[in-house]
Amino acid sequence: MSAAVDGTDGFWGQLRPHTQARIGLGHTGDALPTRRLLELREAHALARDAVHTPLAVDELLRGLAGLGLGDPIQVTSRANGREVYVRRPDLGRLPGWTTPPAESGADIGIAVMDGLSSRALAEHGVGLVEALRDELRDRYTIAPPVLVTQARVALGDHIAQALGVSTMLVIIGERPGLSVADSLGIYLTHRPRPGLADSARNCISNIHPPDGLGYRTAAQTAARLIAGARALGESGVRLKDTGPALDAGGSPAALETV
Repeated sequence: MSAAVDGTDGFWGQLRPHTQARIGLGHTGDALPTRRLLELREAHALARDAVHTPLAVDELLRGLAGLGLGDPIQVTSRANGREVYVRRPDLGRLPGWTTPPAESGADIGIAVMDGLSSRALAEHGVGLVEALRDELRDRYTIAPPVLVTQARVALGDHIAQALGVSTMLVIIGERPGLSVADSLGIYLTHRPRPGLADSARNCISNIHPPDGLGYRTAAQTAARLIAGARALGESGVRLKDTGPALDAGGSPAALETV
């Protein structure tokens, strides 16, 4: 029988504190050590829970209302329940309202969406919106936040059209993995309209302090992108963030165009 190799010491032990990736797990024969297997199963359970756990809507609404941006608006997509949402992405992109939100007259719209991780939005949503408020309010007018359940990113285009804003920020729970189950992304769209391709958006991803991008750094990156989009007249593949984007630990901010 092959000897057990734990992988906690030596080369892999020195690297592991610097990444959330599963590296140097060791082995017992041709299988993972029991401890590593249990860790993997726990991570998988957390990822499943992040997708399927219902969002605590009332608590989040109270948090958003306390930010001074106006009474938050609650809407949902056409996906009737979580199981439908997972199976039918197309329904998550369409609004389920009978009466759309009223026009706001603001420059910037902010929609917070459960997406594929309600946990991420519950843990980080209010803090991220607060950072965006502090970064943007001296330069732009901001519409009351819109809380959306069973939502995909493209639903933000319909919300933006109803609010009459020129730039839309969609904050959404990102697909959980086996290392991170509570990550948020910000999708920025300038001149949004229903039917817009994803190539017309910019994404700031991996927002989940303390291990991921911090709220303030994400908000600063969003502010640079908004200024660039308004100068360029569009967002998406032609818009690049050229400013410094480092988190508190000095790691590069995750910025990509989708």
